[in-house]
Amino acid sequence: MNTLVIMAKHPVAGQVKTRLAKSVGDTTAAELATAFLVDLVARLRTCGHRRVLATWPPGEAAEAFFTDLAGDHFELWTQPPGTLGDRLAGVATNFLDHDDRIVVIGSDSPTLPAKTIETAFEALDTADVVLVPSDDGGYVLVGQRREVPELFDRIDWSTSRVFEQTRQRLEAAGTSFVELSGWYDIDTLEDLSRLDRELAIAREREADGAGERLAPATSRRLDAMPGEWDSRPQDR
Repeated sequence: MNTLVIMAKHPVAGQVKTRLAKSVGDTTAAELATAFLVDLVARLRTCGHRRVLATWPPGEAAEAFFTDLAGDHFELWTQPPGTLGDRLAGVATNFLDHDDRIVVIGSDSPTLPAKTIETAFEALDTADVVLVPSDDGGYVLVGQRREVPELFDRIDWSTSRVFEQTRQRLEAAGTSFVELSGWYDIDTLEDLSRLDRELAIAREREADGAGERLAPATSRRLDAMPGEWDSRPQDR
């Protein structure tokens, strides 16, 4: 069974996208985080055999939000407390069986191609681990076909050393892994500008009949932002 897990934090102003919020404000950052989740859930609702929103924090407000978001396409599962490594290890422990494969992504890459996720599942036919590096030195996707303790051990989370340390741990343990082409997270204003440009190109392709609408909820929120950020292209 192929199980896709999205790590998802309740998008409350002041508690999510704090780096981005320094540039666009707490409310806008939370609204963007909500849009990212809406787009990912809509686009990936048929990806894999099983789909899970791994949510945080526990509580009635978060449960109500995620229940509405998940609809009939995603299950809800509450992440365990601890570091990101603890939480990722908890996902693996909970969802991996001997013949299962899991792919875990975050909610900070709303345009991560579904094809990348499909390729990650395929890579797990022969490798124990699959990774998609991010431009900031971390990774946007990790997949496993068995529990690999060294995968999340002694990693300096939230730093530019995450991917390289992970690679070193896997190589030292002799664990087979595949590294796919990288992607990017939305953590800063520069990242948001990059996303805006990507969506603008996608809209042009859609208008020409050469592509589909990409991340519509995110596009709508970005369209409402003129004046809120200085680096936004002015020719739109």
